[in-house]
Amino acid sequence: MKTLIRGRVHGLKGESAGVLIEGAVITWIGRGSAPEHPDEEVQLAAGELLAPGFIDLQVNGFGGHDAAEGLDAIGAIADALPTTGVTAFLPTLISAPVKSGAEFAASVSGAESNGARVLGAHIEGPFINPSFRGAHDRSCLAEPTPEQVEVIARARPRLVTLAPELPGALEAIARLRRRGVVVSAGHTGADFEQGGLAIKAGIRFGTHIYNAMPPVHHRRPGIALALALDRRVTVGLIADGLHVHPSVMQQLVSVKGTSRIALTTDQTAAAASAPGSFQLSGRRVYSDGMVVKLEDGTLAGSASTMDDLVRRTAQLPGMSAERAITMASSVPARVLGERRLGRISVGACADLVVLDAELRVRQTWVGGRVRFRR
Repeated sequence: MKTLIRGRVHGLKGESAGVLIEGAVITWIGRGSAPEHPDEEVQLAAGELLAPGFIDLQVNGFGGHDAAEGLDAIGAIADALPTTGVTAFLPTLISAPVKSGAEFAASVSGAESNGARVLGAHIEGPFINPSFRGAHDRSCLAEPTPEQVEVIARARPRLVTLAPELPGALEAIARLRRRGVVVSAGHTGADFEQGGLAIKAGIRFGTHIYNAMPPVHHRRPGIALALALDRRVTVGLIADGLHVHPSVMQQLVSVKGTSRIALTTDQTAAAASAPGSFQLSGRRVYSDGMVVKLEDGTLAGSASTMDDLVRRTAQLPGMSAERAITMASSVPARVLGERRLGRISVGACADLVVLDAELRVRQTWVGGRVRFRR
């Protein structure tokens, strides 16, 4: 099946271009006649934009489903995420016993989906700082001993979040990196100098920057500034205006640049759901439709969706829709080393989203197939 999509294309100047899809792959991009006659031609409406599919590195749940419940729940999440323009994601488990985390990662690595691609697991904890645990259950936390870390490493998660100031954490970072795992700093009380050592050891991502970290103080800048200033590190930003104030988001973009900021939802089962109570890796959380918290008021993930974050980010001073879309697509793809995702280029996977003039999702393609249409 050959499908030609014509209209405005992310990353290309001008109002009219063509993208030819053959099967699951993009085979041509240009203007004028396609080199091969398509079986189907799709013309975008005025104001619409063809963009790369969004990639979310931190999905705890969605639409009433909690990823920790297992493959059926993850499958339901995958089926629903294309409604928000997400075409690939990492199911995320917050701190659990090490063996449980390894079992989760191993099961996710074999997950299949008819919706958004499941790219592997994000194991957030249990090697985190108890004082910055947020909604994580303190009883599940552990120190990153070589034996504990090896249990996780053997399960091959794509991303692991840990606190680099813990005893043995620098060695853990190096061990996980050798096994091909992306290692992120998060839920950490590390200072600026410890942040630098963590980056030297192999930290290349910062989980929901500013949240569950010491505040940036002019005499004690903390790990957040270390992550923001180092060009080797990409940071995840929950750009819902609640986890991080819009003015701080604007400052981060000025300091870090959009090429090193990945929009991440940290969404829970409350996302795309009515207000109520939900599960987050076995913990009861409460949502008012905007904010998700524990009963004691502690922030516990997000109810926002990726298209929400793209719209909010595009409205920041000095920002644009194109830059916001890049932060939701090619930046997270690069974090994972996914060369054929998050971009519109010849040879890339045909994971695409059609956005209207207000950046709302009208259509989502995964592997050349329409998985959502409005």
